[in-house]
Amino acid sequence: MAWAARVVAVVMAVVSPVLVLAAILMYAALPSEWRLPQIFTPLAAAGVTFPAFSAFLIMHRPRLRLAWLMCAGGLGGAVNTFCQSAMLAAAAGGELALAGWVRLPAHVGWAVSGLLLEMLLPLYSPDSRLPSRRWRLVVLLGAVSTAVELAHMFVRPDPPAEGYPLPAVIPNPLQVPELAPIWPVVTVVAWTGILSTLPLAAWSMLLRFRRADPTVRRQIGWPLFSFAGYIVFMLVAIVVPGLEWLSIAWATVIPVSMVISVTRYRLYGIDTVISRAFVAAGLLAVIGGVYFGVATLSSLMVSGYHQVAGLASALLTGAFFQPLRRALQRVVDRLLYGPVGDPRVLAERLAQEVRRGDPAQALAAVLGVLREGLAVQGAAIEVTGGEPGHPAGRASIDSGQLGDSPREVPLIWHGEWVGRLLVGPPAARRFPAAHDERVLDTLVPYAADVAHAVRLAADLQRSRERMLAAREEERRRLRRDLHDGLGQTLSGLAMTVNMARLSLKTSPEAADGLLRELRTGMDAVTGDLRQLVYGLRPPALDDLGLAAAVRALAGPDGPAAQVITEGDLTGLPAAVEVAVYRITQEALTNVRRHARATSVRVELRREPGALRLLVADDGAGLPPEHRSGVGLTSMRERTAELGGICLVTGAPGGGTTVEVMLPVQPA
Repeated sequence: MAWAARVVAVVMAVVSPVLVLAAILMYAALPSEWRLPQIFTPLAAAGVTFPAFSAFLIMHRPRLRLAWLMCAGGLGGAVNTFCQSAMLAAAAGGELALAGWVRLPAHVGWAVSGLLLEMLLPLYSPDSRLPSRRWRLVVLLGAVSTAVELAHMFVRPDPPAEGYPLPAVIPNPLQVPELAPIWPVVTVVAWTGILSTLPLAAWSMLLRFRRADPTVRRQIGWPLFSFAGYIVFMLVAIVVPGLEWLSIAWATVIPVSMVISVTRYRLYGIDTVISRAFVAAGLLAVIGGVYFGVATLSSLMVSGYHQVAGLASALLTGAFFQPLRRALQRVVDRLLYGPVGDPRVLAERLAQEVRRGDPAQALAAVLGVLREGLAVQGAAIEVTGGEPGHPAGRASIDSGQLGDSPREVPLIWHGEWVGRLLVGPPAARRFPAAHDERVLDTLVPYAADVAHAVRLAADLQRSRERMLAAREEERRRLRRDLHDGLGQTLSGLAMTVNMARLSLKTSPEAADGLLRELRTGMDAVTGDLRQLVYGLRPPALDDLGLAAAVRALAGPDGPAAQVITEGDLTGLPAAVEVAVYRITQEALTNVRRHARATSVRVELRREPGALRLLVADDGAGLPPEHRSGVGLTSMRERTAELGGICLVTGAPGGGTTVEVMLPVQPA
């Protein structure tokens, strides 16, 4: 049955504008005395637009009741417009009785269109359901009141010829003169019900809007905005009769807003539309007031006032336009979003807060400003650990309630994931969605910068703790090795010397064996000492120098290595030499074990104020989900200890590059 519904909707979408077009052509052919200016009302515009847009909705959702209300209501408006033009055409041709019969379906079209579009459509927007069962009484009130007024139109007696707007009275074929005394009271009751149903229908949308979550609230915002605009233009037309065309034109906006509300409301910011509309209206009103005020003043005080007024108005408008626009924008933003309407103001506040404290305090300030700007019940920022073995952890205290499923916004710093922002459920506010995206786009980069600073501070603190622990562990290892290894060996050698002395005169052969054993022990002590010294500082640095020691590390093993040195590498601080040696050693070890490279290039360059080390291979590169291992972490720690920079880069299949910059005094 879905295909049948689609066919019916398409037929109605085609027939309805055809009826309106036919009505326009018939009306254009009428003699001037048979034309009524009020024949083309918003119902004619509804007849052209509502069926077309509702057919679009029905093609996607054939059972959407809201779309069928729009389709039938638009067709009713088209029938009303067509039958009124046909009535006037028949009357102008002398067929007054036929004109009376043709007017009856015009009344039906008015009733159907008014009931469905002006009463039921707001009640059932945007989800095709009433707000609650109690609103059935409002539906009943509107239906009964419209039916009573329709019955009155069907049986009312003919009006007197005096004061009739047409050359002849069009008779009512169903009139019942006997009921004439009661119709004034019945009409008042019927129109009271109709005029009560209309604001109640609008009130139902306001109630939905206040009680809904942000997504549904934004969805309701579109039809609410369009219906409110229609009511405003209707009131304007009552005050200024020449502006009826505004309400007719605005009636075409309502079906567009309904389609956006039902289908693609997330792609368009209703708050932006409203904001721009209010600002534009305010600018037009103020600029128009300035122009007419200057013109009036010039007409009273200066001859040739039209030239003076135009010049003065242009100057004043140019001088006050931009400040006025900004002031109106601030007012509208405050009405829509409260005191945090402008994301730029939030960014300025955030920048001031960040400058005042350390990274942890700055992160708390970022969290507070974000929560205030987004108007949510809670928010939190989690900073991921920068080293292996340190999973993500909260870097700030949660502010408020995050709820069961908070929104997650990644914090990216120069392409690197540094954490995430968790956004809780929204608090009460008018149009949060589009504004939230603007706030996030403006403030998330600040949050990412501060999160990166927090992570750097945490990594630095952990590095300091590890340096202290490593120093103490190294001291403990040296004490143990000296006491348990070298100390025990020397004690044994001393006992051997004593035994050799005692045996020297009585048993020279035994003394000779003891001395040979003593020699072997002394060789072992020498080896232990070399190991201890090597652990403190690689001997190759003292024996060969830094450049030759690095060439020795490259060696013949593994992929073909090219070592390039530039500048004077003598006179470097001992800590710098050890760091460069160990980093090169670790980098080459990684190349041999993991890179599957065919060649590697090592560059060691002395620059003014810095020593640059580059180790680049043509191997497999870094995997997409790369995490730093012990070796890379050790390289970064050694670099950080000396205040340098260590960058490890590489795409899959493009090789890996380790680049280190260490500060040194100029040569």
